[in-house]
Amino acid sequence: MRFIYSTGLVLSALALSARAQPTPAAPARTRAAAPPFTGRLTDAKTGEGLPGANVVFPDLKQGTATDASGSFSFGSLPRGRFTVQITSLGYNTVTQTVDTGSGQPLNLALTPAATEIGQVVVTGVSQATAVRRSPVPTTIVDRTRLNQTSATNAVDAIAHTPGVSQITTGAAISKPVVRGLSYNRVVTLNNGARQEGQQWGDEHGIELDQYGVDHVEIIKGPGSLLYGSDAMAGVINFLAPDPLPEGRITAQGVANYQTNNNLQGYSLENAGNLNGLNWRVRGTRKVAAAYQNRYDGRVFNSGFNEWDASGYVGVNKSWGYSHLTFSSFNQNLGLSEGVRDSTSGRFVRDVALGGGQVGSQVVSDDELRSYTLFVPRQRINHLRIGIDNNLIIGDQGGRLAVQANYQQNLRREFGDAVAPDTPNLYFQLRTADAALRYYLPEMAGWNLVVGASGMRQQNRNLGLEFLIPAYNLSEGGVFGVVKKTLGPVDLSGGLRYDVRRIDAQSLYLGASEQPVPPGTPGAETKFGGFRSTFNNYSGSLGAAYNASDRLTFKADIARGFRAPNIAELGSNGVHEGTIRYEVGNPNLRAETSLQLDAGVSYASEHVRFSVDAFENSIDGYIFSRRVLNQRGTDSLVSTGPDIGLFEYVQGRARLLGGEATLDFHPHPLDWLHFENSFSMVRARQLDVPADQQYLPFIPPDRFQSELRGNFRRQGQRLTNVYARLQLEQNFAQNRFFGAFDTETATPAYTLFNAGAGTDVADKQGKTLFSVYLTCNNLFDVAYQSHLSRLKYAEVNYATGRRGIYNMGRTLSIKLVVPLTLK
Repeated sequence: MRFIYSTGLVLSALALSARAQPTPAAPARTRAAAPPFTGRLTDAKTGEGLPGANVVFPDLKQGTATDASGSFSFGSLPRGRFTVQITSLGYNTVTQTVDTGSGQPLNLALTPAATEIGQVVVTGVSQATAVRRSPVPTTIVDRTRLNQTSATNAVDAIAHTPGVSQITTGAAISKPVVRGLSYNRVVTLNNGARQEGQQWGDEHGIELDQYGVDHVEIIKGPGSLLYGSDAMAGVINFLAPDPLPEGRITAQGVANYQTNNNLQGYSLENAGNLNGLNWRVRGTRKVAAAYQNRYDGRVFNSGFNEWDASGYVGVNKSWGYSHLTFSSFNQNLGLSEGVRDSTSGRFVRDVALGGGQVGSQVVSDDELRSYTLFVPRQRINHLRIGIDNNLIIGDQGGRLAVQANYQQNLRREFGDAVAPDTPNLYFQLRTADAALRYYLPEMAGWNLVVGASGMRQQNRNLGLEFLIPAYNLSEGGVFGVVKKTLGPVDLSGGLRYDVRRIDAQSLYLGASEQPVPPGTPGAETKFGGFRSTFNNYSGSLGAAYNASDRLTFKADIARGFRAPNIAELGSNGVHEGTIRYEVGNPNLRAETSLQLDAGVSYASEHVRFSVDAFENSIDGYIFSRRVLNQRGTDSLVSTGPDIGLFEYVQGRARLLGGEATLDFHPHPLDWLHFENSFSMVRARQLDVPADQQYLPFIPPDRFQSELRGNFRRQGQRLTNVYARLQLEQNFAQNRFFGAFDTETATPAYTLFNAGAGTDVADKQGKTLFSVYLTCNNLFDVAYQSHLSRLKYAEVNYATGRRGIYNMGRTLSIKLVVPLTLK
């Protein structure tokens, strides 16, 4: 570990020395100051100025808006060459590299268009880069789309993105799936910093406030090298809004109600920028009762509630920026097990009978409708405190980025009706992580970033039961990523080397099932204890060829690496709500992958088309499968009559697939949008019998089609009016891991969703509030998603149906009220 950290510091020092110049008398921060950077944006057809357009430097986290004449000005930018992004509603997004120290104004004429073809992505590449110029397949979900989507959590809000799905356990728990890979193979970022919170668990969602997300960047495949070895499937970066322009203070209120589960969400935000002092704080409250569908009625104990807070405070100056960040995610949620009365089919729950005995009773209508949570349930508290620094080095735009974070994840699971407030499982995960990156100034079209990252993690068991051993984890890595532009060709590549060590502690249980010292007579070995070290490299090499302003070809080859997580290595117990007993394997080796990507995209004013294909070969692919006894039936454990035994195994796997999109914006009906997408994954295990060839938890083929009308202004008071109708066709999943009765087939189903909304403005055109109406599952279809874990809940013997169905029809109304205080 010391070697890894030292290597990272040496790399940074070498990068600094390579750009060293004679030191003038003035201090470095004064030397980096640039003259005011100004410009004007106009309409290419009319020549009129564009008021309210956004001008943002993503790498510097500085932005402003144009005034009534279309002019803008920055007074505290550092010298150097940086990417600027310019957006204005109804116009093509512009991204280009500018020299902030040249003193030359930036005057641009924006062209009206129905499609956005120049978006910026900042995750996993050496510099802020336009999506169409990045070889790595990337998708951006913007604030507009998030507002127009009805969702119950942050992952649910992006799960309709082509190539992205979700593993769910009711409405509260969603885990992202990228091209068929999930769990620890997906790195989730909270504003560019890794989120560490027990990602290994089936019942563990992502600890993020959905109302605090401004946009989401999704990188598909292992081509992102800046964030660690686990990003085999890709990186999902949930980002907050950029800092406000100088001199502004704003506030925002959000209220959301959803009819199906009576979800109520309220969120308040305040942000400002006074003389470079930046801040943004948000508080959220969300509460939901049990959801319902046509077959199950109200699903008992599927409600949840949250208290969240997040934000940052810091300064943005000509020398860069320094921010102190924080977030606190606090959630309580019920876990539905699907136990029902065999005669009536109504849900039943455990009740305390006295004397330590537990019985069951039919759930009443009042209990079904209430916001009360019963056992089994979870309580999650995730605290994060960090620093985010970006320092300008020299006069040419070199940058030193330093991030450090402390996270504490407390996850309690309650399952005993006799003692409902005593946690059976209680995980205390503490993580300290840091990353150092040096972005060298651009030289002859070359962009290079080198750096190092490290993480120290400690997990302790504080409950009465034990699923995974207590452990300490140490990790370190070094990397370099380079990008070069050769006319219409953008080349990028990089290498990363990581070392991870896991020290799992032994645990011995006495007659009362509680820990006892080693060597105690009659003690049961719950966990044997082990030390595992994994090290390997990751890398990528790709190119994007812009044949014209409209046509782009891309190709990328990437190698990924992932060490087994603690559950795969050492689990031994029942996880409340998972309906299974899990056994790990400390002899597992690390996964390695080789992925090939190729794509083509075409974007004109009225047509947008893209195809992205991939092949991913994984050696040592780890998954869980059911263990059968000698008679070929379930191996059941004594903790419950329906608790199956599962073990972690590994093999060779190959995943093939891709995404295709085709969008029409027919002239002269430029307000009309007809958007279509198709995504598929084929996943096989190699060198195994035919009944074991498919991998578990692979999403089915999915086709989505949306007809939407966007209207800039309707009358004096209504602006940005839209209406949409969406079809979602999920095809039958007959390629499932049926061996050992681990999975079952899932029939096809079709859902229709609809939505409408508008901004309401005053006489001067200033937005007073925005309203969004959405109806999901318009025709109240009863269905089970192939990736729903509630599909494997107990059989309802009154109907003969196994498991619990997904949410039925729900109407959502969302109100967003912006306020400008200064």
